[in-house]
Amino acid sequence: MSASRRSGTTDELGPEEPERAGPVGPDGSDLLAALLDGMDAALCAFDAGGVVTHWNREAERILGWTAAEAVGRHGFAGWAVREADAEEVEGRLMSAMEAPGRQVHEFALLTKDGGRVLVRTQSAAVRGPEGKPAGVYCAFSEVHAQIDLERSIALSEALFEDASWGVVLVDADLRPAVVNAHAARSLGIGRTSALGRPLGELLAQGVEELESALTHVLAEGAPPAPAEIWVSVRTPEGEQRRCWRCGFVRLASPLAEEPVPLGVGWLFQDVTESRQGEQEAALLRFRTNQLHRAARAAGECEDPREAATVHLDFALAGFADHALIDRVAGGTAAGDGSGNGNGEAAGAVRLVRVAATPSGAPGPSLLTGAAGLPVRYGQGHPALQCVERAGSVRASAGSVGGEAAREWALARQWPGDVVHALCAVLRSRGRTLGVVTFLRGSGRTQFERADAVYAEDVAVRIAAALDLAGALGRDH
Repeated sequence: MSASRRSGTTDELGPEEPERAGPVGPDGSDLLAALLDGMDAALCAFDAGGVVTHWNREAERILGWTAAEAVGRHGFAGWAVREADAEEVEGRLMSAMEAPGRQVHEFALLTKDGGRVLVRTQSAAVRGPEGKPAGVYCAFSEVHAQIDLERSIALSEALFEDASWGVVLVDADLRPAVVNAHAARSLGIGRTSALGRPLGELLAQGVEELESALTHVLAEGAPPAPAEIWVSVRTPEGEQRRCWRCGFVRLASPLAEEPVPLGVGWLFQDVTESRQGEQEAALLRFRTNQLHRAARAAGECEDPREAATVHLDFALAGFADHALIDRVAGGTAAGDGSGNGNGEAAGAVRLVRVAATPSGAPGPSLLTGAAGLPVRYGQGHPALQCVERAGSVRASAGSVGGEAAREWALARQWPGDVVHALCAVLRSRGRTLGVVTFLRGSGRTQFERADAVYAEDVAVRIAAALDLAGALGRDH
């Protein structure tokens, strides 16, 4: 008999019955054994002393121990459980005698051939005729598949609720099917509002690159390394440019014989601040190197005015499209205490063009203004404001484009393709000598505060050269 001992079963678990040669009645132990052996779950039972009294065929299949080998043993120690774990396992199983309802536990059992099987047990007390605990029955099953499933579900729930990075499941049509809370916040939209919408409606820029990556993953599989994608996200404050480090995994149905693509798992993390910091550091190194190179090249110039244009040419690289140098007519500006150079009181500021880059074509800065005629700057011009304030001034055409932007630039005596300007004052030995103006065309970003700091560094070097030119009598 595989499910239980033919003799020696405790009265509490079932009275002993004599062996019968003929068919077994509905209350016989053979019928009980047949029922236990026919169940899909592994079953065993222990008497109040912890001795195994029942062991069915499913338990034999899982662990390899037959009923003859299992029934009559005290607990699992030394055969179905490691000696080091035996006391804990026995205590957890036998605790069901004193606890109400079923007790669920998970632990590892040993197979007959020395293997290790993770099982989940459900145990409950067996009551005797007087209602007192007389033993424990235990049902157990392998839980590798069950635990794997539960872990997958738990991982999915954690990713879509608590993850500190964005997770989006994109279907085969490249539309979001599931969006976690972090991704919704990054996109500036609700989790349900993003579902089923084209990515072009969620992002202002970077859509083409993202869709290309998703299409590649659907066709070829996940890339070997994360990819960094710059996007622009629409927010109530306007578009914000962000850098996302993205990972992709192709999703396929595990139930189909052939892989059926279900979409792409897209995970991303915002690394904008670190990337911007790296870019700013690289830009600072480049600009510092440019200033150093300009100083060396300017040192080879005999004419200080040419040295000023050398500084201007080196400063333009990667910084601006055009540049102008205007000198205050008469030598210095009002407020410096030096008059206009002719012994008269200083009046309104007038600027004379000293050097400029070619408009519409690349090339080095050229010395100009030999006639000494003032530039026709209107009242409130950024260059005049720069001289009056003795500080940098930024100006931009704003969001206007086309002919309006061209008129804005021409009205300020700048090339027609200019949309952003930055004026830095030229000062040397406490005197204002003029202004250097850097200009950017359409397609370039506005000048920022860091740009103004760099322009001021360049202006100091240009001012020193112009001051030396005036001292040598080579000024216009």
